[in-house]
Amino acid sequence: MKNAMRWGLLVLLVLPLLSYIQQEKPTIFLIGDSTLADKPYGKGNPEKGWGQVFPLYLQEGVKVENHAVNGRSTKSFRDEGRWDKVLQKLKKGDYVFIEFGHNDEKSEDPKRYAAPETDYRKNLERYVAETRAKGAIPVLATPIVRRKFEGGELVDTHGKYPDVVREVAAKRKVPLLDLERKTKELVSRYGEERSKALFLHIAPSEYESLPEGREDNTHLSAYGAFRVSDLVVEEMREALPEVAKLLKE
Repeated sequence: MKNAMRWGLLVLLVLPLLSYIQQEKPTIFLIGDSTLADKPYGKGNPEKGWGQVFPLYLQEGVKVENHAVNGRSTKSFRDEGRWDKVLQKLKKGDYVFIEFGHNDEKSEDPKRYAAPETDYRKNLERYVAETRAKGAIPVLATPIVRRKFEGGELVDTHGKYPDVVREVAAKRKVPLLDLERKTKELVSRYGEERSKALFLHIAPSEYESLPEGREDNTHLSAYGAFRVSDLVVEEMREALPEVAKLLKE
């Protein structure tokens, strides 16, 4: 009788623990450049990365670790040891969203440059393989567009880089968030003038920290960061339905 009571008590203690383990949600890691990175709050800083607002779209308890940093490429992110820090934290079932390209293109800078068909491709494939080796799930994202209009039409600035991401995703069977395509549609739809709101087009004296204003067609405003996160969610519903279940209703 006493043994039965002990077993019953043990079951009562263990079941809640098992339930907690089963309900534990994965961590979503973000790696990439300034278009994704967290930016300082305060001091009138209008710049935001889409990864900074993305956690607001997720249910309570879903952890997001944003390791993206301004100015990094697939090469420099690894060379600086930033990827090693992510790898040490990865556990089975976690996700790694990977979005590079803006700085890989800078051929004048050997610390960052990664040619699209060679180093950039190899670097992406290596991130994918190492993520999977930890039991985590890699997710590739094409780089968001820059705002560059000529004759009223948005023009490409990324060259082969987005196609390489798509090719690696297809070859390695990796979920793809095609943010280059989605942001191209968004910026084109907004048009040359209205699309300024998505980026850092700051009038003189609008921010105390920017008395002369700023015209930046790469980095996102807070509004732009939310609109890009909207697109990320759209892509997730198609490419990552199991993660889309973690979104708020």
